[in-house]
Amino acid sequence: MWLFSRKGFSGFSSSSTAEEVTEGLDGTGLTAIVTGASSGIGTETARVLALHGVHVVMGVRNVAASRDVKETLLKQNPSANVNAMELDLSSMASVKKFVAEFNSSGLPLNILINNAGIMATPFMLSKDNIELQFATNHIGHFLLTNMLLENMKRTARESGKEGRIVNVSSRRHRFSYPEGIRFDRINDEAGYNSLSAYGQSKLANILHANKLARCLKEDGVDITVNSVHPGAIATNLFRHHSFFSSLVNHLGKYVMKNVKQGAATTCYVALHPQVKGVSGHYFADSNIAEASSQARNSELSRKLWDFSLGLIRRCSHP
Repeated sequence: MWLFSRKGFSGFSSSSTAEEVTEGLDGTGLTAIVTGASSGIGTETARVLALHGVHVVMGVRNVAASRDVKETLLKQNPSANVNAMELDLSSMASVKKFVAEFNSSGLPLNILINNAGIMATPFMLSKDNIELQFATNHIGHFLLTNMLLENMKRTARESGKEGRIVNVSSRRHRFSYPEGIRFDRINDEAGYNSLSAYGQSKLANILHANKLARCLKEDGVDITVNSVHPGAIATNLFRHHSFFSSLVNHLGKYVMKNVKQGAATTCYVALHPQVKGVSGHYFADSNIAEASSQARNSELSRKLWDFSLGLIRRCSHP
């Protein structure tokens, strides 16, 4: 149940489900990659896109879990075209392997949904020695997107259909560290705050989307890039924070979205014709919303872009 529900300009609200915002739409002939599709809103996003005829490739860390998801989706929708490929976004080597295998499959790519994420973890470093939330939620998706762009450009050009990239961010982007992105202290364990680090990674998702949207528009490429806040959802993202986990268990059904509502904004931005040509925006409750002033800072987005490229180069050539 969602207590605060009012329809916006799109005709949808916080209580709208992914099926409702995509009702009557036909995605036949489209191919989408959905990261983190083995659980939560990622699974629901994959299910609803497949329901509308989209060929869905699930990028998942847990391949065994994805088999169960695929089996369930096929039972519900025998005509669903769903595949799973291994993808660990905390590892640049895994991202590169995923892209190489996807590109060698010969599949086109119309839609990229950067959905996977971790939240409020204790301080840890990734396999590439980058703070884990920043590595998984931002750097992994930044690299994945950059490496898939040529495929998406070619697909848009040859099919005549607009490509769409969706970064799943969060309202928590407003609660990053005071400076927004800690460029000089990304791996600072002493000053680490798990929720601020999560906010930092979600701020990075929006900055990345906005910068890429500007670049593609300047180049005249028919691909849009937007970011979304799915809403507060009762999922296993809260597992690393005992207080919030307890709160979710007791109050979630009254004040939080369920998974079907949580996947709505992602599916709306990925598939709905109302969003055609709309790029560089932040969406919440299937409507354009206002991100924080830091998220709208073009200089900060440029600095993050350069910083991210530098981290990738450093890890590729240690």
